[in-house]
Amino acid sequence: MTDGQGVSLDAEPDGVPAQLEPDDVYHILQTRRRRDVLRYLHRTEGRVRLRALAEQVAAWEAGTTVDDLTSSQRQRVYISLYQTHLPKLDTHGIIDYDKDRGTIEPTPLAADLVPYLTGLESSTDRDPWPRRYAAAIGSCGLVLAAISVGLVSIPWALAAAGVTVVIAAVTTVHAYAVRENSESNSRPQ
Repeated sequence: MTDGQGVSLDAEPDGVPAQLEPDDVYHILQTRRRRDVLRYLHRTEGRVRLRALAEQVAAWEAGTTVDDLTSSQRQRVYISLYQTHLPKLDTHGIIDYDKDRGTIEPTPLAADLVPYLTGLESSTDRDPWPRRYAAAIGSCGLVLAAISVGLVSIPWALAAAGVTVVIAAVTTVHAYAVRENSESNSRPQ
């Protein structure tokens, strides 16, 4: 159970919850920036500076390096973390956030969230399948447009069958790739 501010009622004497409720976990992880904060803290040891954290999160969001960030990209993420995301993680006892010093340190509760981050690290920006589906559909659309204006003389039934075969082929290859990937991830190493 939680009080009105999201702190577990079965908290330790210092007000930090002994464990997070599932609803709290899902609420905390619903925002990519908070997931990125947790991912960064998991990869680093001990206390981190807000500036370094904000720069890395901004670089991940922009798909670039810290050195190539613009000042507005840095500032937008810094302000968001400073005002919203870090206080929320601190309130739930996941981090110790010293606003005055600009430092963040993960608590033992932060480690409890790491399993929830597995699989969320790869973003859809790096997933090739949406682009592959779009290419297949776009190609089929071009062929259908060419047929409709008379540039290509193919019966509509044959065109419909061709579109179906192309989409089925892409879907089959995708399903096979996903199955192979999941099998290779589940094999003991």
